[in-house]
Parts: sequence; C-alpha cells; structure tokens
Amino acid sequence: MTTTLRPAGPEASTPDGARARRFDIMVNSRPVGSVRLAAGSPLGLRLGRIEDLSVEQPDRRRGRATVAALAAEEVLRGWGCRQIEVEVPDAADAALGLATALGYVERSSTMAKDLLPPPPDLPPGYRARSMDDADFARWHAAAVPVHARVWADRGLAPGAATAKAEADHATRLPDGASTRGTALRVLSHAGADVGTLWVALPTSGRSGAYVFDVGVPERHRRQGHGRVLMGLAEREALAAGARQIGLNVFAGNTPALRLYTSLGYRTRSRHLCKSL
Repeated sequence: MTTTLRPAGPEASTPDGARARRFDIMVNSRPVGSVRLAAGSPLGLRLGRIEDLSVEQPDRRRGRATVAALAAEEVLRGWGCRQIEVEVPDAADAALGLATALGYVERSSTMAKDLLPPPPDLPPGYRARSMDDADFARWHAAAVPVHARVWADRGLAPGAATAKAEADHATRLPDGASTRGTALRVLSHAGADVGTLWVALPTSGRSGAYVFDVGVPERHRRQGHGRVLMGLAEREALAAGARQIGLNVFAGNTPALRLYTSLGYRTRSRHLCKSL
C-alpha cells in the first residue's frame, strides 16, 4: 500500500511569500490522517514547518507517520525550504522518537511555571530598577548581537541575522524602555549592576508572562544572580496579574536548564530542526 499526501483545501499565502496548506494522509485512496505544512522567509532564510501531523488510531504503528513526514519534507523542499522545524509536546514520546529517527535535532525547548502568590522577595543586598533610556541603550547594544547569533546559527548570513534581530527588537519594544506590557529591569547587588531582565507581561492577547531575556555579565556569573533575576521575573509577572510564566532555553545550555528546573519550570514542548 502507498502512503501519499493529498491537498485538503486551498493554499493560504501572504504578500511576503509565506504559505501554508493542509494535506490529507492517504493510503491508496483512503484518508488515514492529516498534516499542515507552512513556510516563511525571514530575510532570505526559507523555513518550513510540519504542524499537526496525526494518524488515526487504527493506522498507527504501521509506518504511516514516517512516510507522511518524508512526503511533507519533499513538499517543503519543492517550496524552496532550506530548513524544517517541528514542535513536539513534551509527553509525545512517539513523535519525538520519529523526529529523531528522521534526523531532526533539538534546538530548544519551551518551559513554563504556574505562579502562586506571594511573590519571592529580593534577597538582602539586591535592588531592582526600571531601565531608563541610558540603561536601555546599553542593554540593547549588548542584546542584539546575542539575538543575531541565534539567527546566524539557523543559517542566516551575518548581516541578515543582525537585521532580523534589530527588526524583532523594534517590533517587540517599539517605545524602548517605555514599551507598554513590558518589564525591563536592571538588578544591582552591593551597589554594582549585576544583571538585566526583559519580561513580556499579560496583555489583552496574552494571559501569561514570558521571559525574553535574562543577562548576567561574565564577571558576575556563577554567583547566584541569575536565580535572583528569575525571582524578580516572577515578582513582575504576579504584579501584572499573570498566573503562569514561560521561557525558551536552547539545547546544550545545561546551566540554564538546571536553574529553571530547580525553580519549578517544566518542559512543555521541544523544538527540533533539520536542514534540507
């Protein structure tokens, strides 16, 4: 029996070249599941995504998902994609095993923690202040290159990676240190600045908080300041009415993963990628 993909509806597209389409997974002429494929082009890097791949219960464990995933890769290759990304829920062991067997490599994971009052107090000797324009300028100058390296690792040329990082910051922080729905903080200890924090707070479209950036200068690391910054993130989130806080941690960042786990964060999903 032959497993193939058949378009299940019209293709959606946008002026910037993004496209998406749902497909039925067929065994001969019989539908046994479905998958959604999407692609976009952030500054020249053609990224594809395999989303919502599912096979109906009677046809599982027969290789249908494997063949469907390989067929999906061919569709995305035909769309000009150079890299494919998939998101696997933490409890989906079978999906994770399939992705790993097909050569996908974990890039990062999403973690989250439920919040309950009261918020943690800052330890003695620590103080936190809102970034002013000067603080923001210094932080921005250091944060953008770090963000750019993430995109460079995904295949963007250095100039394009920097442009992408600049664009992302401009979109998320249009008013700099005064951007609404954002907590930008500087942490000091014994009179010295030892870290920075960027947290997105709840808005009309987002009920939880999200930690975009935690930074500790090299000379101040391994002294517990990161743990204090994460406590500060919880304080800001709870004060804004959030009852959950999330973040992204890159694969291989073992110290950060250990810290977040010790603070009660749990993995919700894993993000894997594969070059074509």
